[in-house]
Amino acid sequence: MDALIAAALSTNQDNLALGNELFAAEGARFIRNAAAPDVRDANLIDSITAASPAQIEALLARAARAYVHCRHLRCDVDPRTPPQFEARLRLDPAWSWSEVLLLVLDGELGAKPPPFDVRRIDGEAGWQAFAALHALNWQEHAERGDEAGAAIAAIMRGKAPPRRFWLGCIDGMPRGYLSSWEGTNGVGQVESLFVQREFRHRGLATALLARGLRDCREHGAGPIVITTDASDTPKQLYAALGWRPLALKRSYLKPLPKRSAAGARAPAESGQAGGEKV
Repeated sequence: MDALIAAALSTNQDNLALGNELFAAEGARFIRNAAAPDVRDANLIDSITAASPAQIEALLARAARAYVHCRHLRCDVDPRTPPQFEARLRLDPAWSWSEVLLLVLDGELGAKPPPFDVRRIDGEAGWQAFAALHALNWQEHAERGDEAGAAIAAIMRGKAPPRRFWLGCIDGMPRGYLSSWEGTNGVGQVESLFVQREFRHRGLATALLARGLRDCREHGAGPIVITTDASDTPKQLYAALGWRPLALKRSYLKPLPKRSAAGARAPAESGQAGGEKV
């Protein structure tokens, strides 16, 4: 596989892993957060190598045990995943799937950012402003209620450091945010771009992206990845700013029966935390 594609995919998955429990088992990496069972980005398996029927069934059985605290199983697959594994998921109608488009920017941003005030979050007041904006973001897109939105905001905060978060301000008030991370392999990522609805189309998103790009490169990254729902319109904005399409990954989701409080604890595993635990 092309080295840039492999590095970009790894950066994206490692970004999800930050702040959560990690362990390897049955030919996959398990990302888990027992404190946030409804957050799909914090409870999933990736880096899958299981290919034979026996290996695949053993992995799926282990996943069902490892995520007993959740109402879902999630498997992330990409061009590195054995096709036999993805074919097995497609056989089972209980699994649904969505696609994420990875784009990469090799050079400079294709637009001059307006001179908005973009500040790094470095204190409690900044995090409170972030949480308020994230609640607005969640209201636009959520399907699972306010509690999950608050859990996601807490997990995102737990990724800093190493991720850095930025607030974009208009007239001194925070109106948008973005995060940046240089990765560990020379490919960085900007992520979690949001601008409050009534302040869009003024260039604040471009200013946030420009600051995140500069931050990644100040910390040693070269190419910078951004991701988006493959069926959604932000991909056109990113392409217009110079990002080029690089790869697709798919997230497979299977609902699990709702667990009782007594049976919802995640089993103990030996492993290490990715970043700060939430």
